[in-house]
Amino acid sequence: MDAVGIRGVLLDFSGTLFRLEPGTGAVDGLHQRDGSALTAGRYADLLALMTVPTGVPAHLPADLHDAWHRRDLDPEVHRAAYQASLSHSDLGLAEGVAAQLYDLMLAPSSWHPYPDTEAALRLLRAKGLPVAVVSNIAWDIRDTFAHRGLADLVDAYVLSYAVGVVKPDAKIFEIACERLGVAPAEALMIGDSAEADGAAAALGCRFERVEPQATANRPDALLGALRTHGIAD
Repeated sequence: MDAVGIRGVLLDFSGTLFRLEPGTGAVDGLHQRDGSALTAGRYADLLALMTVPTGVPAHLPADLHDAWHRRDLDPEVHRAAYQASLSHSDLGLAEGVAAQLYDLMLAPSSWHPYPDTEAALRLLRAKGLPVAVVSNIAWDIRDTFAHRGLADLVDAYVLSYAVGVVKPDAKIFEIACERLGVAPAEALMIGDSAEADGAAAALGCRFERVEPQATANRPDALLGALRTHGIAD
């Protein structure tokens, strides 16, 4: 596809540029309610729960659904909703483990960039295309980019808790385009959720989806997405 007309690129964070992968050693010493150690398999299941892009966890009580839907607009609500979810009896975690897992999620070192994240960001910088990270999230992720030496490759961070709107609301993509100084029709949005990130298309942006796989299993999807739109060779 011809890249003429693309003047800026919007990128999702979790499942697109980075993935929550603290490593099994990060939960050494953490236990289930029955006293057994938290296994690697169980830990993987919890990581998936902690980064679900849309919907509500099946085990979450109805009285917490509203908080869950509002979690990416307020850091305190986010913490309370996640810890309540992780503390639910169905998950069987020992007392205090939910809070430890939540804090682990916020640590910059817990997030690993996909193998081609840096290459994609550097390519966009070399092409003179400004980049905005557009994320439904309740904390400042700039430290995560700085931790990996990537902060200077992003021109704008459009974070739901800071702008007061969450994907799939078109307003968040509009804000991102305004901050980059491009019209929606001149922007490409890349993300892992057809529902949340794909909503940018309703505003007129182009959209390309990537699979939110483990970083080891997705070596070049970002470059592939840019290639599809004529930005990468």
